[in-house]
Amino acid sequence: MKKLFKFILNTIPRPILIRLSIVVRPILAFLLKGSRFTDPIDGKSFRMFLPYGYGNQRNNVLSPSTLSLERHRLLWLYLQNETDFFTATVKKKVLHFAPEQEFYKRFKKQTNIDYTTTDLLSPLADVKADICNLPFEDNAYDLILCNHVLEHIPDDTKAMQELYRVLKPGGMGIFQIPQDLSRATTFSDDTIVDQKERAKIFGQYDHVRVYGRDYFDKLRSIGFKVIEEDYTNKIAPELVEKYCLAKGEIIPVCFK
Repeated sequence: MKKLFKFILNTIPRPILIRLSIVVRPILAFLLKGSRFTDPIDGKSFRMFLPYGYGNQRNNVLSPSTLSLERHRLLWLYLQNETDFFTATVKKKVLHFAPEQEFYKRFKKQTNIDYTTTDLLSPLADVKADICNLPFEDNAYDLILCNHVLEHIPDDTKAMQELYRVLKPGGMGIFQIPQDLSRATTFSDDTIVDQKERAKIFGQYDHVRVYGRDYFDKLRSIGFKVIEEDYTNKIAPELVEKYCLAKGEIIPVCFK
């Protein structure tokens, strides 16, 4: 199964994968019903989660029902337990980059947010836009979700500046990225052009860097106030395992 999923991820373009997954998802959820792992996004339980990874495959990380990964489930728990995202009575303007399937329909249904999605390629995006040249006004959004996007962007400094520009003063942004916390500094190398080699080194063939611990300081240099939220340490260990979270993953919570 691991080889099959790796082949699919590295062969089929992402927009097509998104469309195909809508059909495949209910079948997988039915076949893998069980009680060992639970997806906190929809509360459904399974005997196993699916493997995932463009380079090295990780076991038990892809939820059969929502197709969420570790980072998605962690973000959901953080928004649910530590913010008023789901409960605020005053409507907030939310901008969501490259909207994930597991969130898209749920967030669209929320009456307490004014929800806009954006991306260059995603079929789920309301606004087709370049993150380095956004068509939105200054100080427009109360919350920005931009997760696992910046590692694809050659000029991530310009992208961060645009995120800062469109966020309201006092607003919050969550900008998750794949991060190697054993690295002090971010690594990139444009001379590596072979897709298999890029997947091996960068995690995906279309990533342009591996972020190190200096990621948070780069966000600070743009002007953000950054909280390095090690949220798995606030969750009971048995739930970290039950929800298939990545122990020690940091949520970059940014304020303007």
